[in-house]
Amino acid sequence: MSDIVITGATSMIGVALIRAAILDPDINRIYAVIRPGTEKISRIPQNDKISIIECGMDHYNRLPDLVPDSVSIFFHLAWPRTPTYAESFDDTYEKVRNILYVMDALKSAQKLGCRAFVGAGSQSEYGIVENGQISTKTLCNPVRADGVIHLAAGRLVEMTAGQMGMDSAWLRIFSIYGTNDRENSLVKSTIRKLREGGQCLFTKSEQMWDYLFEDDAGRAFLEAGKKVRGNKTYNLGYGEAKPLREYISAIRDIAAPESELHFGELPYPKDPVMNLQCDIASLREDTGWHPTIPFEDGIRRMMN
Repeated sequence: MSDIVITGATSMIGVALIRAAILDPDINRIYAVIRPGTEKISRIPQNDKISIIECGMDHYNRLPDLVPDSVSIFFHLAWPRTPTYAESFDDTYEKVRNILYVMDALKSAQKLGCRAFVGAGSQSEYGIVENGQISTKTLCNPVRADGVIHLAAGRLVEMTAGQMGMDSAWLRIFSIYGTNDRENSLVKSTIRKLREGGQCLFTKSEQMWDYLFEDDAGRAFLEAGKKVRGNKTYNLGYGEAKPLREYISAIRDIAAPESELHFGELPYPKDPVMNLQCDIASLREDTGWHPTIPFEDGIRRMMN
């Protein structure tokens, strides 16, 4: 039986990981670390396995004093966003703090006696890959500060966890969607516009995209934590890509079949990411995990 710690416990993947851990007979206790006073605490399921730990990211070095038991796996999902996707100097300076938070979490994991540390990376670590599947062997050339910072944090985990005597997994997340997604995400905002009868304007939506439902993502993190040996980096996605307009059309067919979609009415943003085809082979091989929820089923779950 294992005890686990989850930072970012109220995030979309954090809640999905908690749901997976509740159902896992190997998990004894779940320490859900949340921001003090967060309004999202209601997302966390009610279950006897769960203990809530209030601790801000800038105090993660205190977690060994707040968690009363030794722990087997530390899942670090907390990664605060700046208010917009802009990357001014102030935005970038704030994001750089995330590297310190990751290292504080890693040190706390060691003090708690963890066997494994699992962190949340990002596809932005690869930068712009023009075509083909993106594997963990693809050259990383991030073009935004967010990608640079994720890449640095992941590399530091890979280097340092082994020195601390821990296994580690760094999961580079591609596109996750689900009930706890941001309200302005493409999937959620499209569902809302369709249900409200609003006009749905899009770019040509030719991007090759890979969408994974939140519950599949939660299981992936759990399996990585339980089964990783050594210090590994994995890609996390569904493993099958389609043009973005096909996903949007599928949402329309489920949410409001009579609605019209207007592709090509909006311009692409500057330097758009056109290819997010995700190779998940190494994650499947090492953990046995595989996605089970097709995109249409995920949309139906969100609609319900």
